[in-house]
Amino acid sequence: MVDSIKIADRFVGQGHAPFVITEMSGNHNQSLERALEIVEAAAKTGAHALKIQTYTPDTMTLDLDEREFHIGDPNSLWAGTSLYKLYGEAYTPWEWHKPIFDRARELGLIPFSTPFDDTAVDFLETLDVPCYKIASFENTDLPLIRRVAATGRPLIISTGMATVAELDETVRAAREAGCTELILLKCTSTYPATAENTNILTIPHLRELFGCEVGLSDHTMGVGVSVASVALGATVIEKHFTLSRADGGVDSTFSMEPAEMAQLVIETERAWQALGQVSYGPTEAEKKSIQFRRSLYIVQDLKVGDVLTHENVRAIRPGLGLPTKYLDEALGKRVNQDVKRGTALRWGLLS
Repeated sequence: MVDSIKIADRFVGQGHAPFVITEMSGNHNQSLERALEIVEAAAKTGAHALKIQTYTPDTMTLDLDEREFHIGDPNSLWAGTSLYKLYGEAYTPWEWHKPIFDRARELGLIPFSTPFDDTAVDFLETLDVPCYKIASFENTDLPLIRRVAATGRPLIISTGMATVAELDETVRAAREAGCTELILLKCTSTYPATAENTNILTIPHLRELFGCEVGLSDHTMGVGVSVASVALGATVIEKHFTLSRADGGVDSTFSMEPAEMAQLVIETERAWQALGQVSYGPTEAEKKSIQFRRSLYIVQDLKVGDVLTHENVRAIRPGLGLPTKYLDEALGKRVNQDVKRGTALRWGLLS
């Protein structure tokens, strides 16, 4: 396993802050102007990358509104429409890709995309994308994975719905086709997903099982699941992003708004910074605080020869006297000089 993966000018790995990807998906609502506004808003959040999706309705499905091509599940966000119409509403026109990518690069974001067939890969190669993403629903499409892997670029794959056996096939196909830099994202393919259904303990297991970088494609609301995943070793966080959920759109209900994404960037980096290493004893920053531990102090004025008792010796702050573990040993001993109240007890004061 490589120590880190370089995507454009940014390193991804456990030695680096989490790589945060904003997924535009269909939240442009078929407006290039809105798409560019989303890019600008994403850059202001401090996120590192902007991802879109490269397909057309015809590369995704057939123009039918019946049987399995009709979304009949009443609990689906997209109930009552056809797959073809949904993808027609959600897709990003290919002629928009270059202006979106150009704006992203101008603003310091790393732009890339999810291709859904060979024609999309061929097109994205002309735009010199720095990496590729495979969506959960395509993670068993081995011919597509081989085609993307053959580009030699870093490959991010969402693992939604995939069994261990399926993932083993996927990873083998990618590596045999030339992928040397692989990132697997734990993903729950429900929209939105619940925390209870996310199972992020899978993240370190993915790293161990496949020897690659790991992260989270997060469809839950809020930042809690993403932050927790960083503590489990996630080095990549992907979240859907929109200007405002109230504006509507195919993915708006489970997308983050700008203020939420900015919080995600900050809190995931804090979680990563907090990991540190196994450490005991005072840190350099804590050393000044040691003086505020409890220690033994004389709490009454004493004359030479007086005996130390529970009434005239106490464990109090600060910590400049004898450690409190010596209290029983000190009690009953006599002082060898006059001692003022508030004097730190030390062995030199005792007979």
